[in-house]
Amino acid sequence: MALENRGYDFFFRLLSSVISGRPLSEGERSLYAPAMLPELVVLARHHDLAHLLALGLKNNGLTDESSRALENEIFRAVFRYEQLNYELTRIRETLEQAQVPFIPLKGSVLRRFYPEPWMRTSCDIDVLVHEEDLDRATAALADALNYRIGEKSAHDIQIITRSGQHIELHFNLIEDHRINRASAVLSMVWDAAVRHEGWTCWYEMPDELFYFYHIAHMAKHVENGGCGIRPFLDIWVLTHRVPHDQDRREQLLADGGLSAFARQAERLTEIWFGNGVRDDTACHLENYIINGGVYGNLVNRVSVQQVKQGGKLRYACSRIWLPYETMRGYYPSLDGKPKCLPIYELYRWGRLLFCGGAARSVNELRLNSSISGERSEAARALLSELGLDKKSESEAQTTEKFP
Repeated sequence: MALENRGYDFFFRLLSSVISGRPLSEGERSLYAPAMLPELVVLARHHDLAHLLALGLKNNGLTDESSRALENEIFRAVFRYEQLNYELTRIRETLEQAQVPFIPLKGSVLRRFYPEPWMRTSCDIDVLVHEEDLDRATAALADALNYRIGEKSAHDIQIITRSGQHIELHFNLIEDHRINRASAVLSMVWDAAVRHEGWTCWYEMPDELFYFYHIAHMAKHVENGGCGIRPFLDIWVLTHRVPHDQDRREQLLADGGLSAFARQAERLTEIWFGNGVRDDTACHLENYIINGGVYGNLVNRVSVQQVKQGGKLRYACSRIWLPYETMRGYYPSLDGKPKCLPIYELYRWGRLLFCGGAARSVNELRLNSSISGERSEAARALLSELGLDKKSESEAQTTEKFP
């Protein structure tokens, strides 16, 4: 049985209760029926929010025998947080000792604004360093903490801790350059960064730049199939629990061409967790986000990228022959050698054919052919409403991971 509107409304009111610390009203409680719990659990897990569902039910006295097992999600979230926080503490101390300036990113910053830090889950740790400090940073982490240094892309290095935690050591924010004019704003990150009190090398973004980065990162994921519900919770927290200068935030969003997207994202946030009223755009974005899950889905991504590329044929060509900007992200050794692109394309095709990627690619091309005109028009309308229908700064539109 699919979750009905009443179930969705209850889910969002419950999340609002958790992050605001208020109990559900009688009207909100009346939306809940134990029979909807299985579908609520599916929805929550689809968006990595099962721990908040469990906490909300518990705090509002709605836990019964059928939902008591769900409380294990709370312990899992706390355990995940403790693991990540332990490694983040070690990273900060190691980089400080090595005199490598760094800026923590994303969830490692956001969680301190939640009522409890474990409420804001994440699957990895993101840290930014200067590109010229990259070798010193990786050497320090490998030598002092015995971290395993993995593959390098055009904007980060993948690192794995001894306990299996995933770290992305960024040396620029190029991944967001594809969204409108975001790079013009994000390029000033080190100029705007301020030193964390009591530390020599730990820096932080000012509020307005951090908010802009969050919106730009959301927009990137929306273009690639969806971003999940969690970033909207982040918006609510950053808006309601963090002192800020709204004019400064709006100025950066305008400079980066993300005012329309931020406005629609903020509106949906207030509909879900506040008292906002739905309109057609909010309904379109809501359906897109809910269906996409944490990382988006392939149907969403192909529908949007057809529009961005100019039709099914152009999209298919763009997936067969990737542009230089995308390829140098997958193969950093190509950087500065655009004439070698055909050789790298042949290498990529060979890996797809012989390393397990062929079936996935064929499936994507088949899906591209089967997308209906109605779905394409819906995607076109959504991109226009979000202000994401303009040409990007880069043709690097894909999040595909090559073997």
